[in-house]
Amino acid sequence: MAISTPDTWGGSAADADRLTLAVVDPDPRLRTRLALQLGEDGDVVTYPEVAALAEYQAGARRLVVVFGPGLADEPGLAEIERFTRTRPDAGAILVAVELSTSLLQQALRSGVRDVLGAPTEASSLIESVDRVGRTLTTVPTVHHSAGVDGEAPGPGRVITVSSTKGGSGKSVVATNLAIALARRSARPVVLVDADLQFGDVAVMLRLVTPHTLVDAVQASGRLDAQLLQSLLVRHEPSGLLVLPAPLEPSFAERVSGGDMTRIVEILRSFCGFVVVDTPAQFNDVVIALIEHSDDVLMVAGLDIPNIKNTKLGLQTLRLLEVGDEKLTLLLNRADAKVQLDVGEVERTLGLRAGCLVPSDVVVPQSVNKGVPVVLDAPRSEVARAFERLAERFGGEPAPAHASPARKGRSLFGRA
Repeated sequence: MAISTPDTWGGSAADADRLTLAVVDPDPRLRTRLALQLGEDGDVVTYPEVAALAEYQAGARRLVVVFGPGLADEPGLAEIERFTRTRPDAGAILVAVELSTSLLQQALRSGVRDVLGAPTEASSLIESVDRVGRTLTTVPTVHHSAGVDGEAPGPGRVITVSSTKGGSGKSVVATNLAIALARRSARPVVLVDADLQFGDVAVMLRLVTPHTLVDAVQASGRLDAQLLQSLLVRHEPSGLLVLPAPLEPSFAERVSGGDMTRIVEILRSFCGFVVVDTPAQFNDVVIALIEHSDDVLMVAGLDIPNIKNTKLGLQTLRLLEVGDEKLTLLLNRADAKVQLDVGEVERTLGLRAGCLVPSDVVVPQSVNKGVPVVLDAPRSEVARAFERLAERFGGEPAPAHASPARKGRSLFGRA
């Protein structure tokens, strides 16, 4: 039963924007108590079990579910996880009698977005529904622009950003390139954080992340463009869409190379560019992404260990029959201060550099602010290097004025 929510919950009168509130618990007294705390009788639907919720609310577009204390155990959380896997677009809240670190971890792994202690006050429960409900309104609207003569546009260009050594600045490159492309492209641009254990994109962009790659993988049986769009987070200052990395390193085990390539193929069906940030290693996921990419941007820091690892990485890519025409070498911190000759490095690697990014203090400053350098210091040589890189990959001419950067709300943007 869909209801029109109060203004404080971000609802509207349109049916498509109406919020469904549901309470699930095997105890009828607890169900009734929680439902009355949420609204007047009839405003909230209740179910004795998760299976009944899944059956009757399969079509609800904006659904927030409060799971009662009767489901705050291992079997109950297993039922909740089965539900959230099929409905990653729904918001789940758990009310538990005893809160512990173990329970919170299990709830997070089960797809629960907030956990409250029982008995809970009505104000706390409504605030929780408010927070979770607002994440359901952040679905980006993706408009499909027509191609030449009104024809449907072709698939977007996939650019995988890779490196063979940590600390090369790969994630800085990926975020700034993606934002430069987003500000130039008439079609959506998506940045995928495929560093599954230690992805930093969400933190570097100060994003609250209601959904991650794991949600897309869990919905693999029903994943399509519309559902995938609902999992993307919008970076408001630039318009870039982001699919963040999992929140915990252990979640990386749930994502395979096949999962990643399927997600990327769906994204490129409605995006102009898909930029993929990867970990500093070659594993099954990274190799699958490289093989399915149109371009591979190899990032190397200008120091001897970085150059040695980059040479080994390029040799590996050539063994995988990745042609040089697909490769772009980016040398980071490439100026006289590091006392390495760029020409000598190119001869050592057997590949000319397609982009040179100089050293500049504005880079660590922008990272600490959570504002990419192309927005924070658009007149710097570093920002201009990223703009030229975006042009190299087919981005339109840069806009006359940079979009103003907005300040983040906290040091770490993840929810």
